[in-house]
Amino acid sequence: MQSEFTIGIEEEYLLVDLDSYALAAAPDALMEACKNDLGDQVSPEFLQCQIEVGTKVCGSIAEARRDLSHLRRRIAHHAKAHNLAPIAAACHPFSEWKNQDFTVKDRYSNLEDELAAVARRMLICGMHVHVGIEDNSQRIDLMPQLSYFLPHMLALSASSPFWQGDDTGLASYRISVFDNMPRTGLPPQFPSWTAYERTTNTLIDAGIIENTSKIWWDLRPSDAFPTLETRICDVTPRLEHTLALAAISQAVVRMLLRLKDSNLRWRTYDRFLISENRWRAQRYGTEEGLIDFGRGIIVPFADLMEELISLLVEDAEALNCLDEVCAVREIVKTGTSAAHQRAVHAAAVENPGQAVVKHLIEEFHADL
Repeated sequence: MQSEFTIGIEEEYLLVDLDSYALAAAPDALMEACKNDLGDQVSPEFLQCQIEVGTKVCGSIAEARRDLSHLRRRIAHHAKAHNLAPIAAACHPFSEWKNQDFTVKDRYSNLEDELAAVARRMLICGMHVHVGIEDNSQRIDLMPQLSYFLPHMLALSASSPFWQGDDTGLASYRISVFDNMPRTGLPPQFPSWTAYERTTNTLIDAGIIENTSKIWWDLRPSDAFPTLETRICDVTPRLEHTLALAAISQAVVRMLLRLKDSNLRWRTYDRFLISENRWRAQRYGTEEGLIDFGRGIIVPFADLMEELISLLVEDAEALNCLDEVCAVREIVKTGTSAAHQRAVHAAAVENPGQAVVKHLIEEFHADL
């Protein structure tokens, strides 16, 4: 087994006005200040009301905590100078996508031209976790095994119950928006790295995409780094919840490689079955269970998490992230961000959408 499982975390934030709590475009001066402070760790996103950060390559969750906490603090600091605040929620509770402006950048202009109305609705924010795996063949071999755990991660991260002022009834409406894009959803199964390259090169050679960075599966081999990139999660308001999800991603990868070293492997299930659990996570978050395919029954989410923690103890201890893995118990006990947002909305005497945004601003700063 490889000795290092490096980790990197990317988060996308929405910028809101501190008076109206509506979405607001990032002024050029704000982006310039962030760039001068954080360099390549910060970048504009598809819409001007979005901003993206990425940690450096980290050797541990503790290192990722320090880096991501610093990024969040500095973004909040610079935003406040413009009467703005970042929120880490996958959808804004009430602002409309039709009122947002695109970032002036060739990549985003080309995306709008290519995808038309589908791209214009992309008022969503996710969280991506990279786990270092140098061998390409191992990355492809792990993908169908790791896919089994993607619905669990989505359920824990759910932070997008509202869309344009309406309660969607879903815990993660972001997934519904994102699934309208091409080349999204659960990844296909490939027998080898060669087969993966042959398949993706078909689109590259045809001039449809320039590289695999425009393949947006829930899990993919990164185009830029020797990593497996988990992309299914909503961005989460609290830093500690982001770290818990990152720790699970890291520990699951190590667990799967540990099995391989013992001539074992996690069973590969059909995408049809995993898609059903993905839908349940999208719809209910952690409030309803997922299907245990081996037993053929729906198991309460709390029980699933206890099973997962038990499965990952050895690997989490080796990676020094057991506390973060165990932190998912808090999410299950107290509820996802989607559940908290609904509770704040229901309790608000007036302007419930604004109350939710105020809550999300507080959550962003809670663990810093």
